[in-house]
Amino acid sequence: MFGNFITNYKKKSLKERFLLFIGMLSFFIYIILGLMILFWKKIPLNLTSNQRYLFGGVIIVYAFFRFIRFFNTSTDEEETN
Repeated sequence: MFGNFITNYKKKSLKERFLLFIGMLSFFIYIILGLMILFWKKIPLNLTSNQRYLFGGVIIVYAFFRFIRFFNTSTDEEETN
């Protein structure tokens, strides 16, 4: 599986590699933001602890949703080319 990813990565154009990098970067930023909201108590948000956990969890779920959607669209584009 990982070898197949490397082979497909090498076949991509510079634009596709850049978009892959931006997609991965946004995934990691959303994960980090969600974890910060969950565990960093001094972040200046006026939320109760339940609201903080819910908001952080929603951001993490959204990150995984974007991650899955990003790779589904990139594999669909590879099949059509």
